[in-house]
Amino acid sequence: MSPTAVEVGRGAYVSALDLFSLGIGPSSSHTVGPMRAALAFLGALTAEDARSRVTRFVCRLHGSLAATGVGHGTPDAVIAGLRGHAPESVDPALVHGEWARLHAGETVMIGAVPLVAADIEFAPRERQHGHPNALTLTAFAGERTLASQTYLSVGGGFIRRSDGTEEDRGAASTGRPRSRYRSMAELLAALDGRTIAELAWSDEVAMHGADRAAAGLDAIWREMRGCVERGLRAEGVLPGGLRVPRRAAAAWRMLAAHGDPALSAEALSLYAMAVNEENAAGGRVVTAPTNGAAGVLPAVMYQACRDGGFDPAEVRTFLLTATAVGSIIAANASISGAEAGCQAEVGSACAMAAAGLTAIRGGSPAQIENAAEIAMEHHLGMTCDPVGGLVQIPCIERNAVAAATALTASRLALLGDGTHVVSLDTVIETMRQTGADMSTRYKETSEAGLAVNVVEC
Repeated sequence: MSPTAVEVGRGAYVSALDLFSLGIGPSSSHTVGPMRAALAFLGALTAEDARSRVTRFVCRLHGSLAATGVGHGTPDAVIAGLRGHAPESVDPALVHGEWARLHAGETVMIGAVPLVAADIEFAPRERQHGHPNALTLTAFAGERTLASQTYLSVGGGFIRRSDGTEEDRGAASTGRPRSRYRSMAELLAALDGRTIAELAWSDEVAMHGADRAAAGLDAIWREMRGCVERGLRAEGVLPGGLRVPRRAAAAWRMLAAHGDPALSAEALSLYAMAVNEENAAGGRVVTAPTNGAAGVLPAVMYQACRDGGFDPAEVRTFLLTATAVGSIIAANASISGAEAGCQAEVGSACAMAAAGLTAIRGGSPAQIENAAEIAMEHHLGMTCDPVGGLVQIPCIERNAVAAATALTASRLALLGDGTHVVSLDTVIETMRQTGADMSTRYKETSEAGLAVNVVEC
């Protein structure tokens, strides 16, 4: 069971304001999570009036954070967090490049505390508390340890301390969700004539109040839409040794030269690629439900809602339906590539997008479940093997293909009456089992698959 779901009683619902959080690329678990962990550690030092006594910081990266941390910008993210930056508000330009300076032998400063390369330790063979993504932060005053804390980056930017306490992500609720479903079957039984979006909205209102919930959903979409549109304009080469060129903008111009491309199959793919190129460049993105899968849901929404002028009611219905489905996946399996491979990231995103699309096209709850089931079923077994430890190959194109799969899944579900043999709950449990059986070499460690069979130039 994934630890990313914020559970209240028996409920699995995660607020949309948490599940879709604003951060920076290229990875929610390797960049956003570690930045939040370092910021939380700094906050704890400040609360204990110990910050002024610190003379040295040491960060030890364990497991996948060590194996692919440099390519994912983990050291830079930790430094940014220790400097007091939060992923939802930091200028991405202030984050990247510090590890390159350290690696070149320079010293960087965290306030008045110097940091050298040896203060970032890499332990790819170590797992802490049974989790593949962990980091231990230690503060010293001379030779004396002032504080030390291990954090687990559990996917989607969520972090948890080693004692099991989940850190606040900044969208703290003032109340609890009303519903207590743990599975899709329980969700469907709880509807009582309502839509999935209406049930999710009641939970958001209970947690945040109607005004804050509506403003939060609108802000999420505003950031998603902005990311699509920035990506369709941006040119150049993505950072990292692969020298991957950005393709979305040039391809978009090619489509536009032949008329209005907005609703074409090619456009849907380019919307997803635009977002994931922004992510790979370290830009601002929305976890949906992770950075590595951030392009699927915005791409499907952008194309589906475009004709209606991005009507807020339609957008909210999409996001709320997707949130309910994503919450169930997170509670019963995982949304983390380091835990269960890319089936947990892109597969979950595809299921959420298919559900949201089916909802705004008038699908019944049974058809929505069917769409999500179709979408996830056909990602089962998908590995996470990024070439060079970068969220570029195969991640960018994989989001484009998943966006098309979400559209296909929705269309198939809408052609039926919602009756289907395999339930979404069964597919989620199968995904959990498959992730448990999958070799760790295929879980964001870049130790197998494409990562070792593609020669880096």
